[in-house]
Amino acid sequence: MGESGTFVVLVTTPSGKGDEIAKKVLEARLAACINIANVRSKYWWKGKIEEDEEELLIIKTSGKTLEKLIEYVKKIHPYTVPEVIYWRIEGGNKDYIEWVLAEATG
Repeated sequence: MGESGTFVVLVTTPSGKGDEIAKKVLEARLAACINIANVRSKYWWKGKIEEDEEELLIIKTSGKTLEKLIEYVKKIHPYTVPEVIYWRIEGGNKDYIEWVLAEATG
């Protein structure tokens, strides 16, 4: 990877685990900010449709820490196949973008 720029990373967690995972990610300096939202997810798993109450982590990070963040989340996450998807931030408040880059130093 070794991407440059800033990114938004989405990670779903079981209800009640979002705070714990977010805190660990922040303590490791792998993100500048994480929002936690309650969501209801429906998905295919092992041949059938499942439904769960989950928490969605909306993580803002730098390209410098992106690969480390993905590997760290996979290591600490309770799911066998955790959702970790991302996209590049193409624009926004320049001051905010600079803050994300300054804080996500992991």
